[in-house]
Amino acid sequence: MKNFDKFEITASPFNPDLIGGVLWQLPILGITEEDDKLIVYSESGKVTQFQLKEILLTLVKQNLIESFFATSQEIEDRNWNEEWEKKTPVIEISEKIVIKPSFKNYKNDDGKIVIEIDPKMSFGTGEHETTRLTMKMLEKYIAPDLRILDVGTGTGILAIAAAKLAPQKFVLGIDNDEWCELNGNENVKANKVDDVVKIKLAETGEIEDKDFDMVLANINKNVLKSIAEHVSTKLKTGGHIILSGLLTVDEEEIISLYAKFNCRFEDKSVMNEWSALSFMKE
Repeated sequence: MKNFDKFEITASPFNPDLIGGVLWQLPILGITEEDDKLIVYSESGKVTQFQLKEILLTLVKQNLIESFFATSQEIEDRNWNEEWEKKTPVIEISEKIVIKPSFKNYKNDDGKIVIEIDPKMSFGTGEHETTRLTMKMLEKYIAPDLRILDVGTGTGILAIAAAKLAPQKFVLGIDNDEWCELNGNENVKANKVDDVVKIKLAETGEIEDKDFDMVLANINKNVLKSIAEHVSTKLKTGGHIILSGLLTVDEEEIISLYAKFNCRFEDKSVMNEWSALSFMKE
């Protein structure tokens, strides 16, 4: 039987969205929230307590938390979906969009766009601030007949939303996690947009497609920095980039970096400590 590592994290102040958001840059399998702590799961040996503490120390240095405590233990295989199935709600992202898991009902009296997402081990249920921020920015800049690239697609939630907000030519979601490729394509089919949306296992520099009208990337600061040049080369002149997964303290660093690749900062949206940024390629 396969073993897994389980980390329990408490912090003062306890901000589960902030802490959970930054921990997704590690190769974790899932996060569940309890009243006063986060439970983080990873494959055995894939994440060390040192790596986890390094990320949390960054939050302390940025004065976003005062202190934290983390423990770890090895556990045997388990039903990974059971925890989030109990707690995953129907989420009204905006006046237009609702995110729901397949196992919950939603009475759509207002004619909203309903996106059905079963995340399993992938990030992107709509609960986190960065997903909400990116989705609202997407609503603002979306137009019909675009070619859209979603980098770090996770569950495919943003790629699916792009296809449902307006008829698109092509939406490509990419991720370097095999599980995301599987789960993303499952969600694409469940939402009946598989004629337009494709999810592939790939890094940004590996895809041959170019001349995208829009690039979406809700990941984390380090990845957004590493893909900046590739993103610019994939985007046509006048195209839009929407980035999130960023803390507000990281905005200037990202804006300065993307400016070097002819991407002019246009707009931003903020929720708590998180930020989404919009750029146009000149």
